Amino acid sequence: MDVSKEQVLGEITEYYLKSGDFNGIPVFVLEKKLNSMWGVLKDIVKDLINDDKVGAIFSDTDDNTHILRLGIEPKEVQTSKLEKIDVHTCLYPRPSHLERVVNRSLYSSKPYVLELALGSPQLSYRSFDLSILEYYRNDPRYYYSNDDINGYISIRDAIGVDQMLESDQILLETFGFCYDENLNRAVAVFLRYLSDLSAEHQQMWKSKELKPSFNLHPDYYRNNILGDWGERIPIFHAFVLEMWIINQMSTAMGRPSFFRMDYGEYGENKPRKFGFLIRPTLEEFNHFVLLLDKMISDNINKEFFKNQVPYETETIRNDGKIVIQHKGTLQILDEWLRKYFRTSDWEPWDNAIKAFKKVRKLRQEPAHAINEDEFDQRYFKEQRELIVQSYDGIRTLRLFFANFPAVKVAKINIPDVLFEGRIWDI
Repeated sequence: MDVSKEQVLGEITEYYLKSGDFNGIPVFVLEKKLNSMWGVLKDIVKDLINDDKVGAIFSDTDDNTHILRLGIEPKEVQTSKLEKIDVHTCLYPRPSHLERVVNRSLYSSKPYVLELALGSPQLSYRSFDLSILEYYRNDPRYYYSNDDINGYISIRDAIGVDQMLESDQILLETFGFCYDENLNRAVAVFLRYLSDLSAEHQQMWKSKELKPSFNLHPDYYRNNILGDWGERIPIFHAFVLEMWIINQMSTAMGRPSFFRMDYGEYGENKPRKFGFLIRPTLEEFNHFVLLLDKMISDNINKEFFKNQVPYETETIRNDGKIVIQHKGTLQILDEWLRKYFRTSDWEPWDNAIKAFKKVRKLRQEPAHAINEDEFDQRYFKEQRELIVQSYDGIRTLRLFFANFPAVKVAKINIPDVLFEGRIWDI
């Protein structure tokens, strides 16, 4: 049976647009639809590839040839493989053709479905202003999870769902982060998952979309594109792991836990908002500082020190009366550590206690001033600097504790990522 280019292109296009998931048409399905053998179709497909109207995905380059995940190989590579197709080889209409034939009005309310209809790869990503996450994080009807590399959003079961509009009952299976050349941070979402959102939420995300000048976080790329383990862990996760280890060391010393509260062996109880800011405002920054100080100085257990250093200071006033002042936990820690540990280099600890006191000072400043909120990108940079310094401090404390004789005997396991310092601070 004679078959024309137009017939072949039409079948490939129709299958793609009507498949329900923008699937490629398997070669054997195309043969059946056109009642023609591959020997006849091969040269036509080759011409369509060279005309940039059709693309082919082969099983030797993609585990799932039925969706356009990442893109199409160069034309010359595709045409060279047409001699050795298998049952998994799938054909797709290309954007240059789809631009002319797709009825945009069918997708007018769903911009990300339109992008798939026009031939964009399903695992291409779009970048968004971080503030888009606030809507979900601050609404208790949504379950919002974010570890600063991966995240997801879903509705909470049986919590006001019956009062939610159906359009708000969404699932965002995964989102990540991306960065520009100046390390400015943005949200990254694959087109596949954006297209699953309701029309209303697609429009909301579209309003926050940024220009495509951002690169995926390296470990988000490894996890979701390569299907590999990440190389490092986020600094906020590392921070709470250090706290848990310090408490294990406290037990080995025969003392009460150093921190009154830790957040689990795997950081599973990390506070929801303990992560990078999603809006660079003074108010968000101050809330973060408050949380960080609560996790450090407010969280130190005085019973750990067993009264081995004074908890109070006595000052004689001019009238001869003695004024007693309670020491803060950071002062007690500093005095105790310097009394019971020996080192030839105190600089790491000097920097550590300086970082902890910086957090405490920053927390106290808003309490003594009325400042209007402000939006400024510098708060992203100031927060990153603060958490890096604070993490270095908590790690230094753990290293000091590791030299305690009872801790050496206990042989507490330190995860490789912490031991080797494989930490992401972006």
